Amino acid sequence: MMWLVSSSAFANDITFNMTRGVTAISQQVYDLHMTIFYICCAIGLLVFGIMLWSIVCHRKSRGAKAAQFHESTRVELLWTAIPVLILIAMAAPATSTLLKMEDTSKADLTVLVTGSQWKWHYKYLEHPVEFYSLLATSKKQISGGESKSDNYLLEVDQPLVLPIGKKIRFLMTSDDVIHSWWVPAFAVKKDANPGFINEAWTRIDKAGTYRGQCAELCGKDHGFMPIVVMAKPAGEFDEWVVRTAADQAAAKAHQQAQVAESMTLPQAMELGEKIYLGHCAACHQPAGTGLPGIFPALKGSKVTTLAENRAQHLDIVLHGKSGTAMQPFGKQLTAQELAAVITYERNAWDNKTGDLIQAAEVQSLLNPVEPIKDK
Repeated sequence: MMWLVSSSAFANDITFNMTRGVTAISQQVYDLHMTIFYICCAIGLLVFGIMLWSIVCHRKSRGAKAAQFHESTRVELLWTAIPVLILIAMAAPATSTLLKMEDTSKADLTVLVTGSQWKWHYKYLEHPVEFYSLLATSKKQISGGESKSDNYLLEVDQPLVLPIGKKIRFLMTSDDVIHSWWVPAFAVKKDANPGFINEAWTRIDKAGTYRGQCAELCGKDHGFMPIVVMAKPAGEFDEWVVRTAADQAAAKAHQQAQVAESMTLPQAMELGEKIYLGHCAACHQPAGTGLPGIFPALKGSKVTTLAENRAQHLDIVLHGKSGTAMQPFGKQLTAQELAAVITYERNAWDNKTGDLIQAAEVQSLLNPVEPIKDK
């Protein structure tokens, strides 16, 4: 078995082979892969070697005559027993590795990973930290207006930060369709299914930046859903958690203060255009024309222009629309941003309804106050 391990180390240098990874489990997966590969190569060489030898040495031109026999108990036992023994030899290390991959017990840190079209949301269950992680590659690179960067389509605005030397447990789920969280360097690839929670884990041995992608076809922007993990020493990770938690608490306090503020129509349109281009234009297009048969147009739409559909417009943006790719933005944007983008959609592209949505109205829909019941 030692020659297989040493050979797999050599095979790791081959660029078209799978990578060894940076975790103990990923290296076990790699060694298992190479072991099974070499066993398959040996079986292939043996079988095709015997076939070639039989064809050459037992051809009719050399006077060979086919043997006339039927059942042979000995041969049948051999060709049954040998494959069974080979399969057992392959299944034993594979089962051991798979059991280790599924053992999420005794974790030091748990991260809830939620996929949505088309971004990832991370929530640290032991810390008051959560955020969305979105593609950071510029639209000009995607459209060909700029040269591609080294990490084209593999860069995000907020990476997932994890400590090295700690066992991290992942809980995977989805807000809409099936996604798959895949980081090859960790040997972690787990589906994120709506309504279900799957588990995975890793223990990173080396600090650095590791990249992955959504590995399940999840819609139009499936290729724009990268994963970036920054692994830091435990001390640096703790400092990051404290700093990020404080920043997020301050941001929430600022957002609450914004609820009491009133925007003018020009202010709302300016902010709304920025939010629309960053979150809505990929589907509904910058000019609001949509994609016929796929994404509805907002320009001239009854939802965005008629006064009686104003409440419906608010509800769709805040809570999404079941059965479609329209996701809820109520948890992704602030009340002021939501008010601005809805105002923009009701006044841009010649819609010009004159409607001005304020953050207070949006906040009241996000957190409705239940009426007090008479006793």
